[in-house]
This record gives sequence, C-alpha cells and structure tokens, in this order.
Amino acid sequence: MKRFGLSSKERIKSKKEFELIFSRGEIFFSSYNRIKATFFIERNSDKIGIKVAFAVSKKSGNAVWRNRLKRLFRELYRLNKSEIKSDCEEKKLKLLLIISPYTLNQMNNKKVYLKDIESDFVDLLNQIRSKL
Repeated sequence: MKRFGLSSKERIKSKKEFELIFSRGEIFFSSYNRIKATFFIERNSDKIGIKVAFAVSKKSGNAVWRNRLKRLFRELYRLNKSEIKSDCEEKKLKLLLIISPYTLNQMNNKKVYLKDIESDFVDLLNQIRSKL
C-alpha cells in the first residue's frame, strides 16, 4: 500500500459504520471551530487501522465549493495520516473518522486554500491522537 495513498479500503462507505459513529462517537473541534471531527474508536476489533469519510453539508455552499473543500480535506488527510495510522496499528485500534466543516462556509470564505485550513486540520488530528 502506498504511504501517501488513500485507497477505497480506507474510506467509510457503509451506512452501519456512519450510524455507529454518529450514535456512539465523540466530537472534536479545531481551533477557531472551523473544522469538526466525529470519530469512534473500536478497541477490540479484528481489523486495525483507520477508515475516514469527508462530509460537507449542502448549506455550506454550492457544489463547486463543497467539492473543492472535500478535495482539500482528502489531500490534508492523505499528507498527515502517517502518524495517526501508526498509533492505531501500535495500539491495535480501529478508528472511524468523519471530517466536516463547522463554521467554514462559502458565505464567509469565498475561496478556500490548503494553507488556510492546514493548521486547523493538523490540530484536529493531534487532538484525536491524544485521545487514542
């Protein structure tokens, strides 16, 4: 598997996993409440590693803006996943993670750049790592 890849095995696709995260998961917010992470940690799982999804509400902006934001989230996750992934494998955990914008929307941010949200995203991943 590629070090910086994001394969389909690493993505949350089933309705059952989404329901599990939203019903029993925890929520963390980045600094300035721009990005929200909802996650669930399975401690006694036969499968270890991370599964991730990126969700952007229709209220956030038009389709072009939402798709760009999801692309940026995927890229940030792909570049910063190595540390959190190694922690999960070391502790034999399965982490289910949903990343979504919280106060980030098209009205306030007409154009979103990678450098604008990178520090918030890394801060959020570090909060989750401390919880593992």
